[in-house]
Amino acid sequence: MIVRSSGSQPVRLEQDVVLARQTVRKLTQECAMRLIDQTKLVTAVSELARNTVVYGGGGDMDWQLIEDGTRVGVRLTFRDEGPGIADIKLAMTDGWTSGSGLGLGLTGAKRLVDEFELDSTVGAGTRITITRWT
Repeated sequence: MIVRSSGSQPVRLEQDVVLARQTVRKLTQECAMRLIDQTKLVTAVSELARNTVVYGGGGDMDWQLIEDGTRVGVRLTFRDEGPGIADIKLAMTDGWTSGSGLGLGLTGAKRLVDEFELDSTVGAGTRITITRWT
């Protein structure tokens, strides 16, 4: 796999959620992603960035434009040093919500992307990596 470009931006305030969405929209356009796939990824970003701010106490979104053979994609990692997710199995249950978010939840975000990895440690934070391919 080849990383074409990469960067990072803070996701600490509600306004940063909007900036994260805008950054990802630009990245998806850069790699000529179809509009439906752009929309799916930006929707997942809305949920994960908001979770980073609200539940993780703020963190960062690392991004990469990647290439694997003929495929091009966007890989994003949301990371925080918040309280972590105590019950990952419950958090990954359809319909479960811990608050007043979009109602999409982690499972909804997972369905909108091609690859989804979740790593969380209570007291140390959460790291979620997602990838959407063209």
